Amino acid sequence: MRKGLCCLLLYMTLAAGARVVLERPLPPARALLPEQDTVSMVIIGDVMMHARQLQYDHREFLRLVAPRLQEADLAVANMEFPMAGPPYTGYPAFSTPDEYAAYLADCGVDVFLLGNNHVLDREAAGLRRTLRVYDELQQTRGTRYTGAAADPEALKKNHPLVIFRRGMRIALVNFTYGTNNGGVPDWPHINLMHRDEVRTAIEEARAAGADFVVALPHWGEEYQLRHSRSQEDWARWLVSCGVDAIVGSHPHVVQDSTHIDGVPVFYSLGNAVSNMSARNTQLELAVTLRFVRNNRTREVRLLEPEAEWMWCSLPGHFSDNYTTLFIEEWTGRQSDWSIPKDYDNMLETLRRVSAATGIGL
Repeated sequence: MRKGLCCLLLYMTLAAGARVVLERPLPPARALLPEQDTVSMVIIGDVMMHARQLQYDHREFLRLVAPRLQEADLAVANMEFPMAGPPYTGYPAFSTPDEYAAYLADCGVDVFLLGNNHVLDREAAGLRRTLRVYDELQQTRGTRYTGAAADPEALKKNHPLVIFRRGMRIALVNFTYGTNNGGVPDWPHINLMHRDEVRTAIEEARAAGADFVVALPHWGEEYQLRHSRSQEDWARWLVSCGVDAIVGSHPHVVQDSTHIDGVPVFYSLGNAVSNMSARNTQLELAVTLRFVRNNRTREVRLLEPEAEWMWCSLPGHFSDNYTTLFIEEWTGRQSDWSIPKDYDNMLETLRRVSAATGIGL
């Protein structure tokens, strides 16, 4: 009765137009959007499949680094091979099983880079088949690719490749100095280091509303720990064209990094996974770029990149298979290696390359 009487009095008060003051004020409404959004992009270097690698279960190669790729909003990898069908072969003319690219997608790779010197190893027919495989992966897994295209329509869609994440548009521009077999067909197309074409791609990215443009060149001298004069000239030119970051590949070793007018430049990340054992070729970098958007002011900015050292251990050294791992996670764990000497080689290589490149431990 008492409760009912109170409700009746409240109704009569409201009906009379009187103002009702609540004892406890309502909490302030929460913002529908966070103050800022961040998109993380992890980029790894050359994913290779040499002849000896074909003898092993590729599903183990990136097992220890896959969680990091999967956690990122975007993961990008340079795929240094065509998928031209059997017979499968390694260097110098690669042809890799289709399942390898599907495995990289399972590991978390969202974008495949095809602008490199090996993509035309099996000539135009091999590249056409390769592009069909990536098209199928795009339909079934949602992955994307850039650096090569089957026809003008495909080229328009993926060069530049503009990806939308959390209110930001991030454009990728991937291109190569050339291919190993010399001649390049008109179609299928490969993005080459032609300044007019690269400039056009950057301009089209901005015209499409890109908040950030990341250049991904395949360039430089193999096995050299310091960048070449040509790389620096190109990097300065790319910065003058308005790119926000430059992350390169091809030398199969880590090269030095720098800033040019505030733009971060990583000249080479090295190999992500390969059968290479020559000096410095098992050490590599994963670079994380973080793009930030203030939802109140609409301002965007690129945070300082993060570089993490990785190591590709060959079969029988860490495990019975190829194993790429983050060095920091495994430092002090020599007893986990099948052959402790490989652990020692990893740390010795890290100290040597860090000193030569100026990239901190």
